[in-house]
Amino acid sequence: MDASGRRDRPTSVTEPARIADLAVVGAGPAGVEAAVAAAGYGLDVVLLDELPSAGGQVYRAAPAAFAPGAGGAEAAAGAALRARLAASPVEVRAGEGVWSVLARAALRAPCAAPERREPSPPPDSEARPPRAAPARTAPPPPSSAAAWDREPRRAEPGAISGRLEEEAGFLPGSAARFRLDTLGAGGAGSVFAAGLALCPGAVERVLPFPGWTLPGVMGLAAATILLKSQRLLPGRRVVVAGAGPLLAAVAAGILKGGGAVAAVVDLNGPAEWLRTVPRLAAMPRLAARGVVWLARIAGARVPILFRHSIRSALGSERLEAVETAPVDRAGRWCDRRGRDAGREIEADALVVGHGLSPATEIGRLLRVEHEFDRDRGGWRPVTDEWGRTSVAGCYAAGDGAGVLGAAAAALSGRIAGVAAAIDAGRLASSTADAHVRRLRRDHARAARFGAAMTRLTALRPAMVEAIPPDTIVCRCEDVTRQEIDAAITRGASEINQLKHFTRCGMGPCQGRVCAEAAAELLAARIGGDPDEGRGAAGQWTGRAPLRPVPMDALAGRFDYEDLPLPPPAPP
Repeated sequence: MDASGRRDRPTSVTEPARIADLAVVGAGPAGVEAAVAAAGYGLDVVLLDELPSAGGQVYRAAPAAFAPGAGGAEAAAGAALRARLAASPVEVRAGEGVWSVLARAALRAPCAAPERREPSPPPDSEARPPRAAPARTAPPPPSSAAAWDREPRRAEPGAISGRLEEEAGFLPGSAARFRLDTLGAGGAGSVFAAGLALCPGAVERVLPFPGWTLPGVMGLAAATILLKSQRLLPGRRVVVAGAGPLLAAVAAGILKGGGAVAAVVDLNGPAEWLRTVPRLAAMPRLAARGVVWLARIAGARVPILFRHSIRSALGSERLEAVETAPVDRAGRWCDRRGRDAGREIEADALVVGHGLSPATEIGRLLRVEHEFDRDRGGWRPVTDEWGRTSVAGCYAAGDGAGVLGAAAAALSGRIAGVAAAIDAGRLASSTADAHVRRLRRDHARAARFGAAMTRLTALRPAMVEAIPPDTIVCRCEDVTRQEIDAAITRGASEINQLKHFTRCGMGPCQGRVCAEAAAELLAARIGGDPDEGRGAAGQWTGRAPLRPVPMDALAGRFDYEDLPLPPPAPP
């Protein structure tokens, strides 16, 4: 507060709006490679990421005070990635998150009113509601710019275009197709770009179970953040559970850090792992890293419970023990005896994860066409071989375009960067084909490996069906499985209707945590085939802000006297 009593707050914009040829969202392997490749062909590129340094989750950087080189091969690979980025002309805005994206095309003409699907009438019994028509590709959700469409429909299209583009900050005659609103340590800002590369990575999937909200229970991804960026253990005695290669990576990391792993609880059995061996040969270096992890786990005599899952987390005020039980290949509980029977394991921490799903928030906000692909993590944007989406000038690469791992992500990012150069007129298509021929071969090999790992984590509908009625599914709004089932019985036949009926997905995480479980519960009731059901259930409608934004960060430095109040009405 200054001498006049006015409050000091961040200014609403830190600098004049930045205009670029290409904006890249996400500075993981895909985003860095896309940005560097495009800049190499002469494009003016801005790279944005909410993390304080590039690398994403897989190459997350440790604080500068930590000993260099202590993180092993991944730390070295991350350092090399950041060095390549630093040597390029890319403008890097680390620690600057994107909270809204607007496509200029959405302002140029009135959008047709989205088709509204009436809720199914409540059934007379507990039978399923009428089955919805299956769909592999999601219909376009309601426009994120729907508020723009209401009043201007009475005006001429030309007037709509000019006025709305001016209000949105698009300069007349500029080539900018997208506006990105950002927020960082210096305040709020905007980037206008002709092209937009979406490289947001993936979101961790954790299926609910009783006790999963207890302190001491966290996701595998959260545990990797502690281990990589802070060199902290998630607990003194840890159970590592879920599916996929991250189980071995986290368990080995805990052991390397001096912690104790009480057990590794793996949804898959030895047979599923053995089936991946031919694909592992495609990336021998990564396969060798997995062997090192397993050797460390075996050396510490950590029990591995194959074909098991977490039945419940136990404790009064925090986690005290973990109850496990055997499952079949589909993920259903089953009875076994002897060493394969369920057990209760004392632990002060449980790290659990059931795979990854593409982060599609910005794509949904822009009404990019998506399709459901269970083997690639779930809903993902539809792209061509260059990474182009259904929205002109918008590209998608990396795990945000379908989960295939870091190696494939980096290569898909390079290809998307080349596509941006082609579309900007900096590279001829015939020349580009020669440039990416080897990239495509390398990507195909990395994708074979990544697809094998992702299939191990594919969501098992039977596990969702087994969620007890009183288990919380939406942690933000405390919505239980029973409340979701009741809403479906009352007629909710699409995921946004379910949100309306229950508030599921309306919290600060905007459905990132609960989306998969809620959508699977709905899909089981409206479609026979699980994938058809997911297509009919649809996706959450994309809305801004994409992340919670503090109001004072956008309001600027002001006092009550600064507000533009109209004069009082005449007496």
